[in-house]
Amino acid sequence: MVSLFTDTASEMLYPIMPIYLKSIGFSILLIGVLEGFAEAIAGLSKGYFGKLSDSSARRVPFVQLGYGLSAISKPLMVVFAYPLWIFFARTIDRLGKGIRTGARDALLSDEATPETKGKVFGFHRSMDTFGAVLGPSIALLYLYYYPENYNVLFLLAFIPGLLALFASFFLKEKNAIKSIEKKPISFLSFIHYWKDSPLRYRKVVIGLLAFTLFNSSDIFLLLQAKQSGLSDTLVLAIYIFYNLVYAVFAFPLGILADKIGLKNVFIFGLLLFAAVYFGIAYNTNTTIFFFLFLLYGIYAAATEGISKAWISNITEKKDTATAIGTYAGFQSICTLMASTMAGLIWFQWGPETTFIVTGIATVVVALYFALITSASFSRQMR
Repeated sequence: MVSLFTDTASEMLYPIMPIYLKSIGFSILLIGVLEGFAEAIAGLSKGYFGKLSDSSARRVPFVQLGYGLSAISKPLMVVFAYPLWIFFARTIDRLGKGIRTGARDALLSDEATPETKGKVFGFHRSMDTFGAVLGPSIALLYLYYYPENYNVLFLLAFIPGLLALFASFFLKEKNAIKSIEKKPISFLSFIHYWKDSPLRYRKVVIGLLAFTLFNSSDIFLLLQAKQSGLSDTLVLAIYIFYNLVYAVFAFPLGILADKIGLKNVFIFGLLLFAAVYFGIAYNTNTTIFFFLFLLYGIYAAATEGISKAWISNITEKKDTATAIGTYAGFQSICTLMASTMAGLIWFQWGPETTFIVTGIATVVVALYFALITSASFSRQMR
């Protein structure tokens, strides 16, 4: 419920954020700098606060603080329309994400057994993504009646943010882990975990990060749909449709992953991703676009929660938040690099090349995952 309300608040603003920023004087370059800076803060802080959660043996306070900061950041965006203040508010939002991610996923892991990790993480992703359906739908309905009245929408987004914070107070600490590390923790100390982590963890994360390097922003897919002749309304409809498919399939695919293996479902998701990118490279048919985004939603359901469930199954319980936070931190950096690289390829050789290169790279990563693990390792992932 916490994730559902928070994502509803965030996704209410996602479709109009660039428009709002431009309306108060932000250039495209400044918007890019803002988002890059904010995501870098989120990425680096995930590892640090994950390590801090493990060392303090606490989960719930990090979850509550993280979601609280994200909630308060929404109205702050419209208090003062000045670039420095906007940078501050956006950073508060992303810092909140960094604080809560590792502890939240460790909390989910603590509520599951190795045999139910896919189910638990899948259910969480399903609820989280329903917020990505509700949020844009509410925003579209509001803007239909009150076009260009962006300030009030930011204030309205504070309501589900408050509901998320309220729901977080129902979380209870299990005290299932014992604090063993009392020495001070530096901001980048989580990087040392990489050297001490299990070999299986490093193998899996290397593959995940290799995929992330080619998994650019969904904006490129939506831009291709727009350039292929779809109207703005259809592009937004496709985005909402994708999130709805993602939300519907995340839970059942999580259950399936527990039965046939997390790795197997993840590889299936990668192959779907590659098929979508190959298909979207040359497609101009509206019906086929919806079919491709149907597959894209299933891909997301088969990979997002599954990857964290997989990681939590191959690391010690006392290091769960650190392991997931470390991966999430590196993932954020790779995501920035992926979008930059995709943009450069698009600029130099066109969108078709961008999507074909990404599809080929994804097939290679799928083969890597199929080959790096033995049959016994695959059984441990179930």
